[in-house]
Amino acid sequence: MIIRSNQQGFMHPVPSEITSQQAYLKRRQWMQGLAAGAGGAVLATWAARDAMAQSSGPNVVRPGKLAPLSTRPSGVPGAQTVEKVTEYRDASSYNNFYEFGTDKSDPAAKAGRMKVRPWTVTVDGLVHKPRTFDVDDLLRLSALEERVYRMRCVEGWSMVIPWVGYSLAHLIREVEPMGSARYVEFETLADREVMPGLRSSVLLWPYLEGLRLDEARHPLAMLALGMYGEVLPNQNGSPMRLVVPWKYGFKSGKSIVRIRFTDKEPKTSWNVAAPQEYGFYSNVNPDVPHPRWSQATERRIGDDGGLFAKRRKTLLFNGYEPQVGQLYAGMDLKKFY
Repeated sequence: MIIRSNQQGFMHPVPSEITSQQAYLKRRQWMQGLAAGAGGAVLATWAARDAMAQSSGPNVVRPGKLAPLSTRPSGVPGAQTVEKVTEYRDASSYNNFYEFGTDKSDPAAKAGRMKVRPWTVTVDGLVHKPRTFDVDDLLRLSALEERVYRMRCVEGWSMVIPWVGYSLAHLIREVEPMGSARYVEFETLADREVMPGLRSSVLLWPYLEGLRLDEARHPLAMLALGMYGEVLPNQNGSPMRLVVPWKYGFKSGKSIVRIRFTDKEPKTSWNVAAPQEYGFYSNVNPDVPHPRWSQATERRIGDDGGLFAKRRKTLLFNGYEPQVGQLYAGMDLKKFY
C-alpha cells in the first residue's frame, strides 16, 4: 500500500497427535496465568479448547507467543509451498495495517489495545441465510488447516507465511448466496479509540475490499484465524482476516467485521483513493508494472542482505497460476490495474 503526501501524491514508504495430559495441564496453567494480565479474557477463552496439537507443520516452528491452535495439513492443491518460511519475528513486525499508522512498525507497536473478544462478523446482503458469527462460531465452522502461502505486497516485497484457517467457501455455503449475488465485499474494523491511523486522510474508512463470488469460492481463498500454529497477533488482523494468495496483499482485509454479498462490484478502498494505480482485481502480474515502479522482481523479507538482498523474479498470480488461472480465461491480464 502507498502513502499519500501533500506535495507528491501517493508515495512508496521508506521506513496429529493428541496432547498428553501432562503437556495439556502445563499449557493450560500457563495460559491461565497469562489470562490474569493484558488480553487475559482472550487467552482464557482460547485455553478452553481441548486437544491442541503440540507441533505445527514440518517447516514451521510455533513461536510460543499466543494461544496455540489445533491444525491439520491442508489437502487443497497449491496450499503447501515448500519455500523457506519467513521468521515469525519478521511476519509479525513488518506489516501494513494503516489503521494503526503508515510505518511498517506501527501495527506491532500500537495494535495491542485492540480488543478481539467479544467479536462478531455480520454476513448479509444477497444471501438466503444472513447471520452474525462470533469467533467461536467461526472456529467450529470447519476443521482448521495449516496452509503455507506466499504473500506478495504491491510495494515489491514478499513473505512466506503459514496461515491457520480454512477455505472461505465453507462460510459462503453457510449463508447460501442468492442467484443474483456476483461479488463479496469485506469491511474491516474502524475503531477511532484504538486505531490512531484513522485520523489520517490516506484512505476513506472503514477499509473495504472485494472479490468476485467465484474468486471468493476458490479453495485457495482463505479465512484465516491464526498463523504459525497460533492465534493471529493483533497486528496481523486478529481475530479473523482474509488471505487471497494470488493477489497483492492489500486485497486481503484484516480484522473483518462484515461480509456483504452484492450484485455490483464493490468500491474498494485503494481503488477509490487512487483508481489510476489500483484496479479491482490487482492480481500479481510481473508483466504489469505499477504506474511508478516495476513488479517484475521482489525482495523476500528475511533474506540475507536485508534491503540489499538479491531480488527474486515475480511469478504470475504469485505462483498460483495452475490453480487460479482459469478464473481469468479470456480476460486481458494487462488491465488488472
